[in-house]
Amino acid sequence: MKEVEVLECQVQQWYPRFKSVSIATEIHRLPEAFVSHLLDGDFFVPSSDLPSRLVPEIPELQADGYEKWDEEDEEDGGEQQQQPSFPELEAEVEASIRRLGGAVLPKLNWSAPKDATWISSSKNLKCQSFGDVSLLLKASDSIVHDLCHAFDNCDDKPASSTGRPEELVLALRKWYDLRPEMEFRAFVRRGALLGVCQREVTGFYSSLVSSKDSLRTAISGFFENSLLGKFELESYTFDVYVTKDLRVRLLDFNPWGGSTLPLLFSWEELEAMGDGSDELPAKSTPVEFRIIEREGLVQPNLTATSGVPLDYLDTGPGSAWDVFFRKTEDELKNQASEE
Repeated sequence: MKEVEVLECQVQQWYPRFKSVSIATEIHRLPEAFVSHLLDGDFFVPSSDLPSRLVPEIPELQADGYEKWDEEDEEDGGEQQQQPSFPELEAEVEASIRRLGGAVLPKLNWSAPKDATWISSSKNLKCQSFGDVSLLLKASDSIVHDLCHAFDNCDDKPASSTGRPEELVLALRKWYDLRPEMEFRAFVRRGALLGVCQREVTGFYSSLVSSKDSLRTAISGFFENSLLGKFELESYTFDVYVTKDLRVRLLDFNPWGGSTLPLLFSWEELEAMGDGSDELPAKSTPVEFRIIEREGLVQPNLTATSGVPLDYLDTGPGSAWDVFFRKTEDELKNQASEE
């Protein structure tokens, strides 16, 4: 993987060119002070911006007879820590949230704080204020990838690299209650669409089994009409959402390989599928389309126990998850051969 491949998959790079087939998004450049705030060890969000569940309302403690503990007195009497404030960024974010209908999903150049939903009152990435956005970003470990390790998997990473892009941005995407089973990842090698699979691999969805062919057709058509020859890279992956009436919306681009998970495929078989002729496969050749066909083939929901997204756990060769995924892959192949 080359550094340029990673850079082309930044949201601020691809969104302006593909906004007509994506979900409404507004992008803000992050000031260095806010980036430093995300990386420091202190966890602070103004109490006025905390979700309601984090601001306890206990009438008994508000009664006239309430007295502070000694520890509270000591804290109040000690040196007051300077509370971070970013009024310009806050005003920009609040304005974007209003323009986008009152709720957004936040992400940085590449990553969303999916591992921090535990701290959200809604248990998802829905944000209705600057405080909501700050809380998720501050509580997330996964966004450290964007801040410090963006180019770790690049072959041409210079020894002096800081591991971060020149520009860090906050992208706010209009919030929709998307159905997880209708998100898909597609794999493009040398300009050819090789395979598609469901993005949410921790659940079995019977509705996908009956609509498999129509979904394959919709996503293949979207690739040919909206992406083919228009994205800067020849090899990449892209994530999409398919609506009930089979309209396809672009969610993201990801580099080929590296930290991008192949999900129901393996990188070895995808590489093999892309070898051979440099010519694109005939349009009549069906794209390999994989879903969880039955309940017993679901992959573990790793976020339920660790809070870390699947993309950031150790799934390398020899790891326990690598063995598990390979067994699942073999079962999928056996299942396909029986059809």
